[in-house]
Amino acid sequence: MTTDNLISNILASYSEYGCINLSNSQSFPNRQNVIDVLVEILTLMFPGFRTVEQLAEDNLRYVTGARVNRIITGLTGEIKKATLYLCRQRGLEQSACTKLAEKTAIALMEQIPEIRRKIILDIDSALKGDPAAGSTEEIILSYPGIEAIAVHRIAHELYQNGVPIIPRIMSEYIHGKTGIDIHPGATIGEAFFIDHGTGVVVGETTVIGNNVKLYQGVTLGALSVHKEQRCCKRHPTIQDNVTIYAGATILGGDTVIGEGSIIGGNTWVTESVPPRSIITIN
Repeated sequence: MTTDNLISNILASYSEYGCINLSNSQSFPNRQNVIDVLVEILTLMFPGFRTVEQLAEDNLRYVTGARVNRIITGLTGEIKKATLYLCRQRGLEQSACTKLAEKTAIALMEQIPEIRRKIILDIDSALKGDPAAGSTEEIILSYPGIEAIAVHRIAHELYQNGVPIIPRIMSEYIHGKTGIDIHPGATIGEAFFIDHGTGVVVGETTVIGNNVKLYQGVTLGALSVHKEQRCCKRHPTIQDNVTIYAGATILGGDTVIGEGSIIGGNTWVTESVPPRSIITIN
């Protein structure tokens, strides 16, 4: 088969099956563009830790300003594509959708100080809770749980503002990088710590309180996955000061883990437990 025939066959599959993303007014968000913006936001959170750049007191304002402008421009473009796609799907007026894109991108930038405050508390929780943690800087540079939580706090802000698709691209990017799968819809309180992290799953309607610690392999999931339950609370509520050890599975939207409880490793929990409970395998 000649090269021309190979190309023609591939193009024919485009026509038959679709799933191509042309760069036009009908285009879908681009995964790499979203990831590039996310990396810029993470760098904005912790300048000098993630990218090679010369930072000093006298150029910090300039560098920060240039980065904020790049983020707003890039994020606005991808939000616009995502919202227009959703409008077309739902038959909504497209002109109204486009007006929200820049406003939403700017709103995220306005929340950066508050998101940083929460992430600092998450880092402090890791520093206090992990004997292997030597410093704040070590945690920022090397802890996958902190990176996953930081991305979640960014994605959740966009999710809360009704941005389609982009929060999931962000959450799945960091899922692939760290093995930690947190749906951007999950509500997570302050001083959250995921130790080790690989295999942690946190479902869309999960609610997690303050000062909660998860170990690797923990699943906060649903009892069933029927499509008609999409708008229902399907995942558990974890109250303040709870520790959940490795391999534990907690399922169900009505399941509440009471404040101060300890859930032992490899346990299977589908019913609520009162505050200050200790749950282990019988």
